[in-house]
Amino acid sequence: MTIQIAGREVGPFCPPYIIAELSANHNGSIETAKRIIEEAAKAGADAVKLQTYRPDTITLDCDNDEFKIKGGLWDGRTLYELYEEAYMPWEWHKPLFEHAHKLGITIFSSPFDTTAVDLLEDLGAPAYKIASFEAIDVPLIEYVAKTGKPMIISTGMADVEEIQEAINAAKAAGCQELAILHCVSGYPAPAEDYNLRTIPDMIQRHGLVTGLSDHTIDNITAITSVGLGASLIEKHFTLDRNGGGPDDSFSLEPAELAALCRDAKTAWQALGQVDYGRKSSEQGNAQFRRSLYFVKDLKAGDIITENAVRSVRPGYGLPPKMLKKLIGKKMMKSVERFTPVSLEKVEL
Repeated sequence: MTIQIAGREVGPFCPPYIIAELSANHNGSIETAKRIIEEAAKAGADAVKLQTYRPDTITLDCDNDEFKIKGGLWDGRTLYELYEEAYMPWEWHKPLFEHAHKLGITIFSSPFDTTAVDLLEDLGAPAYKIASFEAIDVPLIEYVAKTGKPMIISTGMADVEEIQEAINAAKAAGCQELAILHCVSGYPAPAEDYNLRTIPDMIQRHGLVTGLSDHTIDNITAITSVGLGASLIEKHFTLDRNGGGPDDSFSLEPAELAALCRDAKTAWQALGQVDYGRKSSEQGNAQFRRSLYFVKDLKAGDIITENAVRSVRPGYGLPPKMLKKLIGKKMMKSVERFTPVSLEKVEL
């Protein structure tokens, strides 16, 4: 159960794949976008992800009530106004792809319509991400699937039936490498909304590489998800959380992204495999486990009494489970106190 993105294998037995979501955090500057890519590469992220749309490909220029955002981070704005501010100009995509290639970091995007897919195909995008709000857009999923590239579908707001429909659409249209992300589409989202126990259920239910799209404001939820089987982690990333852009306030800053890349890998390494054997780091300490020692001088022929033997550290004597068998037995050899108990000294 793995997929490959630009030659990097992604799955349960691989280090977590960390995606830095640039989103709208360029704040209207291609130079800022380039710096975000640079900092993502420095932090150790596997990929940086863009969003490819124009206001008119994602919504309508309309101020009717249903097109206005009510409550939350973007209260009072129309959808068109928000996306007009947030979108990344399409002419930026080629120089940003080239910049990422120079830095050695993978770059791909979330397309929001077929024309975006066509643009990204021309740029050689190695994978595609379907955003949560588009997870019910079956025609878009089918169009992406026909590229033959790996696809990641985020599942925020989707119920079990809708997730299955998206998966079925992707597979039926030819997608051979598919991953899904557990997601809560709140900006930011409280940790208690994440219900991370959903991740192993998704893995069991769908049999796909599964990860987390995390909109909480720190790394705790993301790191915890690794312990529950997440193979990919996507986090919004910015240079400055106080930058004033639409997504800045719930994004990670460079030091936090570096910590996520480091700690997610550590969490994955700690999972290891089922292993009850003695570990390499324990070898030197095995001698300090408890064992049986004589605490009195005894001569050959003496009978061992309860006050003649104790369970103590270090571990050079017989194991403590032998204590009851020793009491009442005869000594075969003389011993001095503080000597480890061994079989050749006792008549069992």
